[in-house]
Amino acid sequence: MSSPVVFIDGDQGTTGLLIHERLRNRTDIRLMTLAAAERKDLGRRAEAINACDIAILCLPDAAAREAVSTIVNPAVRVIDASSAHRTHPDWTYGLPEMTPGQAERIANARRVTNPGCYPTGAIGLLRPLVQAGLIPGDYPISIHAVSGYSGRGRAGVEEYEGPGAVNAPSFQVYGLELAHKHTPEIQQHAGLSQPPIFVPAYGAFRQGIVLTVPLALRLLAPGVNGATLQDCLARHYAGAEHVHVLPLQESGALKHLDPQALNGTNDLRLGVFPSKEHGQVLLSAVFDNLGKGASGAAIQNLNLMLA
Repeated sequence: MSSPVVFIDGDQGTTGLLIHERLRNRTDIRLMTLAAAERKDLGRRAEAINACDIAILCLPDAAAREAVSTIVNPAVRVIDASSAHRTHPDWTYGLPEMTPGQAERIANARRVTNPGCYPTGAIGLLRPLVQAGLIPGDYPISIHAVSGYSGRGRAGVEEYEGPGAVNAPSFQVYGLELAHKHTPEIQQHAGLSQPPIFVPAYGAFRQGIVLTVPLALRLLAPGVNGATLQDCLARHYAGAEHVHVLPLQESGALKHLDPQALNGTNDLRLGVFPSKEHGQVLLSAVFDNLGKGASGAAIQNLNLMLA
């Protein structure tokens, strides 16, 4: 039996390049990409996508939708790394640890939508707690996240590593209109009834994310505290290979969070930081925006679909 053919459409971008790099030496698959001269040829791309077993789309949203529309071979399976299908009811959300059975759903799916980088951390923190009733679905959630500049794709890498890098800002907050494209994705898959306030930022480092969610205990269910929240997350992710929940003693010893701590891995580290004095708790997620937040997640989903 021949090895399955995996086609990467868009292997020249930051996510696609890393996926290609991590897959190119594998012997259990046959990797297919297009030559530079063929990448904008819709006919050639349609031919390639219909000739593969699994297509990984590393494209802008419109191009991803266009690529999917060309599929006529019913055997073709797709992992879409864009945000085009992340709230679509016919696509399986590609966060295997999100709920019990999600990994199996991904393994059997024809269409898988890779999570966004920021939503991976936000949903990873919130979904188990909302599902358990510890955070009300209508809680006024606010999320602050700082990513490495590679989160902007090639434009970000060019700004910070190109000829004009000396003029690149050391830190910039964006999404000030509070209408970031990740917000509906977070709301839907975290189980929130209202859109969260999401404030993203870029720092002058290549990759890595720190994402935090502050909570006021007085707005949560009676009796809920930092230990309750940490225990819920620890039980939810018990046995998960790529998600680690810090014990309260370990998180209590931390003085800062390093967004680059897990760079080069497919891991997600979650923390709970309670303040008894103020009746508040800070939830945190640290991960690589190009790992668990992009290419690593796509490969994790690919492995499930190949199993």
